[in-house]
Amino acid sequence: MKTYSAKPSEIEKKWYLIDAANKTLGRLSSEIAKVLLGKNKPIYTPHLDTGDFVVVINASKIRITGNKLANNVKYRHSGYPGGLKEKSWEKIMDTKPEEIIIQAVKGMLPRNRLARQQIKKLKVYAGTEHPHSAQRPEELKLAL
Repeated sequence: MKTYSAKPSEIEKKWYLIDAANKTLGRLSSEIAKVLLGKNKPIYTPHLDTGDFVVVINASKIRITGNKLANNVKYRHSGYPGGLKEKSWEKIMDTKPEEIIIQAVKGMLPRNRLARQQIKKLKVYAGTEHPHSAQRPEELKLAL
């Protein structure tokens, strides 16, 4: 029996829709990462992008457990002395709640060129409206 390796021409990309309302951040992010990597398909090949597109709606209604909203801080540095900027997750949830989901999923992907290509297939929106209805995304049921 030969080992099967998927070819780029054989890979079929699907679109999935996930409603993040009342879902826990870490559990949701790990499920999204599996779909982006393509580990939910039988043709998964580690060196090829076999994953699907994921549209996440209601990012502002995600559940973050514990004191993470108050304690977790996102840092940026401009490169100049005194250029360290910090923002708590509480402020990020008020302004751009999509950013927290993107960062959580990005942390669950490998650090290589393929992962940078795969994170571009993640589309996150704070509300219920999204511009991807033409792709007819299927509702993805998660066992959370």
